[in-house]
Amino acid sequence: MTEKTGEQRQKRILILCVDRDGDLGTKAGIETPLIGRTANLDAAVSLALKDSEEPDANAMFEAVSILDKLSKEKKNEESFEISTICGSELGGVGADRKLVSELNHVLNTFNANEVILVTDGYTDEAILPLVESRVPVSSVRRIVVKHSESIEETAQLFSKYLKMLVTNPKYSRISLGLPGVLILIWAILAVFRQSVFYYAVAIVLVAGGAMIIKGFGVDKSARNFYKWAKEYSPPALPVQIGNYTTIAGILCVAISIYSGYSSAGIALGKINPVPVDTAGWLSALPTLSGFFLKGALDLVIVGLVTILLGRAIRLYFDHDARVLRNAAFIVSVAWSRMIFSGAADVLIDPESGSITNLAFFIVVGILIAIASVLVIMIIHRSAKGFFVESKEKVEEFGEH
Repeated sequence: MTEKTGEQRQKRILILCVDRDGDLGTKAGIETPLIGRTANLDAAVSLALKDSEEPDANAMFEAVSILDKLSKEKKNEESFEISTICGSELGGVGADRKLVSELNHVLNTFNANEVILVTDGYTDEAILPLVESRVPVSSVRRIVVKHSESIEETAQLFSKYLKMLVTNPKYSRISLGLPGVLILIWAILAVFRQSVFYYAVAIVLVAGGAMIIKGFGVDKSARNFYKWAKEYSPPALPVQIGNYTTIAGILCVAISIYSGYSSAGIALGKINPVPVDTAGWLSALPTLSGFFLKGALDLVIVGLVTILLGRAIRLYFDHDARVLRNAAFIVSVAWSRMIFSGAADVLIDPESGSITNLAFFIVVGILIAIASVLVIMIIHRSAKGFFVESKEKVEEFGEH
């Protein structure tokens, strides 16, 4: 019981330094989390040698300094450890998730019950809730790098940012690209002696275009599309055939509707007089429907057969037994052209004897469907080794 009470009173204090933008990895190539005075001090020196103006290096030095001061004043029930965790240069959710992962690793290694947080002064609002949700924060030390207000250092700072505007492609597109386009337009208009009005219009067009491109992310979408086109790998040949035939079939069906509408419109123009009331339209509806069916029928059948044919090719390459059922369906759809054509003739002229033809086509269609089923069963039995059966029980072939 005494040992347990002693463990509860033991203060395990973690001096935690946070580099949310991941400068340790990007600038110094150091992997985190860092645990221990030596590892943190060496990393701070390496980062300072890479970039002497880096505030994260100063924050790490301050964390080491805090550790040394607390170690000198250490009490028996206190133990101290220092650690540095990093986020990501991309920021946002990805950086926070990486910080949380590294913090959990540190707490598993050193089970702290108190944290002294050391930051560069800009990440407090983002990191404090993440740390406090796991361990209490007893103190926050903010390190802000002091800059001289002299004219020389102000000029040096200004020249540094000016160089960034010129050399960094991210900023030079705006700082140099847009003014360059406007100057070029002004020069062209000056050569042709155009008025200032045209130049003002050009400024508005260029500025508006730039705002639209940046505002809607057109440039990012273009880069992503170029990357996708560069890395695109076409699917397997059967899939390509299936996709192509599906698109072609849908186009045929869509065009058939227009063709049927045109045919019905021509037939309507030949009706004399043109219907003007409901009764007249009802009497003309069968004839117009017949002409619509006649005009659309061929392309509809071609479109459906094309879609089914592409699917049959894909199933054949997959050794799928459903290719037989698909083949029978193609035959049925193709023969249905005769049935619908006969139906259209009946609608256009019921007294022409076309009803007999329609009945004949229906009977033949039924016989073709029966023959297709028998042929499918024969082929399926004789070519069992070719087909790969699915896990589900398929009963369309009548086999159990």
